[in-house]
This record gives sequence, structure tokens and C-alpha cells, in this order.
Amino acid sequence: MIIVEGWVRMEPGELERLHDAAVAMIGETRKESGCISYSYGRAMEEPDVMRIAEIWEDRDALDAHFRSPHMATFNQALSGAKILGISVKSYTAEHDRTLMGDD
Repeated sequence: MIIVEGWVRMEPGELERLHDAAVAMIGETRKESGCISYSYGRAMEEPDVMRIAEIWEDRDALDAHFRSPHMATFNQALSGAKILGISVKSYTAEHDRTLMGDD
């Protein structure tokens, strides 16, 4: 399993401008083979920071995601954004356990 976690800090107003492109990206990505979880969110303490959280079955599924047409479309929208900082990393996960809830 591969976990992707990160953030993108943008100029004020950029998240609103990217909203529709991000929603489309999320919807299409969640249909991909090997996608376990995929979401973007706004940081509670920093409204101009987009949080990224993804879980993939394996590296092949993540690599296929990077080659998808909707990834190219989203990257095009993101390329015009005024980005102040970015950090996105992937981690391998051997085991998981539920900390809260029924999952």
C-alpha cells in the first residue's frame, strides 16, 4: 500500500479558482483501479492551504494515476495557480489498523 500526503500553499483566492477542477479530479481518480482513498481538503488553520491525502493499493496503481488524462487536465489547471509552497510525499505502508470508527 502507498500513502500520499502533502500540502499546497497558494495565494488567496486560488483554491476557489481551482475548486471545479479539483472536484473533477477527485471524482475521476476515485474511479481508478487501485485507488483506495483520494481527497483534497482545506487546512482549518490556513485557508489558503490545500491538503492532499491518498491511499493506493500499490506503486503500479499510483504510477498509472500519474499517466491518467484527468491528471494531465488537473496539472494544467494547477500550472496557472499562484503557488507559494508545496510538499507532497509518498510512503509505503505494511500494516494498517483502525484507530477510531468501524473501518
